[in-house]
Amino acid sequence: MDAVIQELARRIEGDESVLFVTGAGVSADSGLPTYRGIGGLYNDAGTDDGVPIEQALSGPMFRRNPALTWKYIRQIEEASRGAGPNRAHAVIGALQRRLTRCVVLTQNVDGLHEAGGATDVIAIHGDVHDLLCTECRRAERVADYAALAPLPRCGCGGVIRPKVVLFGEMLPTDAADRLQRELALGFDVVVSVGTTSVFPYIAAPVVLTREHGGLTVEVNPGESEVSRVVHHRLRVGAAEALGALGDRLGL
Repeated sequence: MDAVIQELARRIEGDESVLFVTGAGVSADSGLPTYRGIGGLYNDAGTDDGVPIEQALSGPMFRRNPALTWKYIRQIEEASRGAGPNRAHAVIGALQRRLTRCVVLTQNVDGLHEAGGATDVIAIHGDVHDLLCTECRRAERVADYAALAPLPRCGCGGVIRPKVVLFGEMLPTDAADRLQRELALGFDVVVSVGTTSVFPYIAAPVVLTREHGGLTVEVNPGESEVSRVVHHRLRVGAAEALGALGDRLGL
């Protein structure tokens, strides 16, 4: 691991543009479970209602049976409730303050990157703390779901939903457009951290950067869709790897 961290630090010290692509594994050291990785919350993709988790957390299911979707969204929120950012989040936040261009593309909906000091985050799947009425479109932000009804409703009577991307739904236009602009500029270094990279838009930054001669590194104890693409693999947790990088850079 030391040689990879040394090379990564050397490239970053050259003030090169860096993209961190993060998944649930970056928050694992904060006590949050991953979804499908090692120790995953939904590793078997099943639910106690007898439907696959992708179906329970889908746009069509929310429209048909919003209470069922809310049941499993609550599990995700409860798993992250009270958690704070860990060393990995802190190092990424510190790098954003040091480098001219350092971007985070995250699938996480827990808000821990921002809590860890990151200021340039493309939250491609949204944030569970942001709520939206499906009727009047009134938006609000909550600290947690403790005071919410099992099926929250707005004062207008409309069903409330978290502003997160459910399976089968389109990505938010602003976030997707921002990602495309950043990829068009290109990155010198891409670090994939704690994600299985099953979505094409999550794997694409790694593939494109490798094709254009940039450095690609994966931090993940398990296998992913980009494991055979990256230059270097670190089969350790995010806090260990990024903590070592932070130590090397004096962060």
